[in-house]
Amino acid sequence: MKTFKMISVEVMQENGVLAFPLYDGIIINQENSHRLWVLELFIDAKYKDIMDKWKVEKTLLTVRVVISYPGNEPASFDVAVEDWSQIGDRISVLMKGRLKRARSKYAEHLLEELLDEGFEGDALLEQFEMGMWDRPKLKRDTDPDEKTKL
Repeated sequence: MKTFKMISVEVMQENGVLAFPLYDGIIINQENSHRLWVLELFIDAKYKDIMDKWKVEKTLLTVRVVISYPGNEPASFDVAVEDWSQIGDRISVLMKGRLKRARSKYAEHLLEELLDEGFEGDALLEQFEMGMWDRPKLKRDTDPDEKTKL
């Protein structure tokens, strides 16, 4: 098994992105024949109703997770909520699922956006390097009419 620190997690939905601010998180590659991963999120208890709904309905969720360092490209997983437990004013949420093999092409999409914004030469390089480190949301992911933040 391999264990990684979870930096951020977002649930992709038809009507936008649900971002869950993490107090802490861990992700485990079980390295078994089923290729299963375990995600544990430690989040505010105000999210327990939606986690309970997803658990009861056995909803398959597509999540994007940044692992280990803020500058890493998000990894996409198909997961289900297995269980959650209340700990004070927070909840620990256990999800299990599989890594999606498709690469998100964040670098290519960031570069395309910067070119569309008119950056070129040294300014393009500087903005690209900053973007790869900071990982800002791309316009394609943050349409104000479609994005939902919890």
